[in-house]
Formats: sequence, structure tokens, C-alpha cells
Amino acid sequence: MDPLDEKLITQLRHNGRRSISDLAAETGASRATVRAHIERLEKSGVILGYTVILRADAVEEAVRGIMMIEIEGHVTDRVIRALEGIAEISEVHTTNGRWDLIAELSAPTLATFDAILRRIRLIPGITGSETSLLLSSPHSTRARL
Repeated sequence: MDPLDEKLITQLRHNGRRSISDLAAETGASRATVRAHIERLEKSGVILGYTVILRADAVEEAVRGIMMIEIEGHVTDRVIRALEGIAEISEVHTTNGRWDLIAELSAPTLATFDAILRRIRLIPGITGSETSLLLSSPHSTRARL
């Protein structure tokens, strides 16, 4: 990827509906060059597609955190299914090392956040956890409204 590709990807991450003309004006490249770069990025699989971001997915709750989870035995799939049923959890990641899973969660208040943590800790197979609140996100590739 060259610097123009990186600029185009940055612009498209923030608004996938930007026109070729807008992208050309923003990057200082010609429309034909921008179109060719985007087509190449799509054909090579760097850009897999474009999507709609719902307000609920883009507007962050007031309290956000990550919860590292330890699981006993071979029940990881069952625990993941249980976590998927909790609306306040946006992502679940498997990992190596001390923790088996990392869950990203959010809530409108600390009291609600605490209730979610207690609910998660009651899931059979979870033997330990550690939670950290996210204070700020200086860099993110998630689109903003």
C-alpha cells in the first residue's frame, strides 16, 4: 500500500459513501487515479466491502470496559454463547496467556456496569475475571457519526 491508499482507506473508514470526486479533492489526486486505487484495493481484498453503521453501534455508552475472563475446563464455546446473549457486550476475543477470553462491554451508568459484571461472573465455567474501565480512546478505526 502506498500513501494514497492509506489516505483513501482513512477517508472511507470514516464515511464509506464518499464520492470519488470528494476523495480526489481531499487527497489531491485525480478522480481516475482514486477510482483505480479503490478498484485495486477491492480486487486485492484489502477492502472487503462497505457497511451501514447503526446509531446504536456508533454511539458509545458512558461507561466502557474490558473484562478478562478465566475459564475452567473445556467449556469455552458454552461460555462464549452465554456472553453473546448479553446485549451490553460488543465483542468477545479468545486469547492466550493467563486469560482465556476478553470481553468488551459498555453501560450507561456504573451501577448498570456493575450489574453486568455480576451477571457475567455467574456464568457456569467462569472461574476468574479482572475488569478495567476504558478512560479514553485516543485512536480507533471504528467509524464515528
